[in-house]
Amino acid sequence: MTLRVERDKTTGVAVVTLDREHRHNAIDLETAAALAAVWRELRFDEDVRAAVVTGAGTAAFCTGIDRSAQVPQPASPYSVDDPLIAIGPKANDLWKPVIAAVNGMACGGAFYLLGEAEFIVSSTSATYFDPHTAYGMVSAYEAVYMAQRMPFGEAARMSLMGTAERLSARRAYEIGLVSELAEPGELLGAALRSAETLAGFPTEGVQGTVRALWSAKRAALRQALDQAPALIALGNLTPERQAELFASRRPGSQFRLR
Repeated sequence: MTLRVERDKTTGVAVVTLDREHRHNAIDLETAAALAAVWRELRFDEDVRAAVVTGAGTAAFCTGIDRSAQVPQPASPYSVDDPLIAIGPKANDLWKPVIAAVNGMACGGAFYLLGEAEFIVSSTSATYFDPHTAYGMVSAYEAVYMAQRMPFGEAARMSLMGTAERLSARRAYEIGLVSELAEPGELLGAALRSAETLAGFPTEGVQGTVRALWSAKRAALRQALDQAPALIALGNLTPERQAELFASRRPGSQFRLR
């Protein structure tokens, strides 16, 4: 099992848990497909009026794409197949509110999920970073999502600094990426309290408000994401060279926490 879904008919809340703790909840192709399927299924579940997305364990919320995943690419230089492009709720036309409960590391492809959540509740021990540039990859989708949720300079710094620096939960809260901090053992409870409140309101009004909020930035987001495939195709090192850089990383190497 790569994804765990628990629904509470009493509260109207579903908890969607990335269940690959042994891989720091990295997303393989099976998990990507399961996420898309779950969001689309929740559209039709009238007993679910809000959702929480989180990761199993305390080490990581999600560390992006599983590097063992084999992703076939078209021969055309004009397109790139991204296996994570449809893992978020908005990509699957779910307009019920989704709260992210972030425990441990959130990096790289995790931002596809965080970028499509209404707001983020973070463990005080969580950290946020984007490793792409350190391994010769363009941070495109991730940078776009974060540029819409963070001050531009903060999004630029995180996207460019790669593995050299991590954003602390406190700093993420200070700049508005995170809306609430909770101690590690209280994280899910904090997220559930907000989700249960939202689920208790008339769902038509809540979903309409979600749509209104996203309409404020939807056009700019779509235009920016449309540029991502070309930038990735142009700027990424070959998979072989990326693998060399990844393999040469120093376990336990120091990073700056801010």
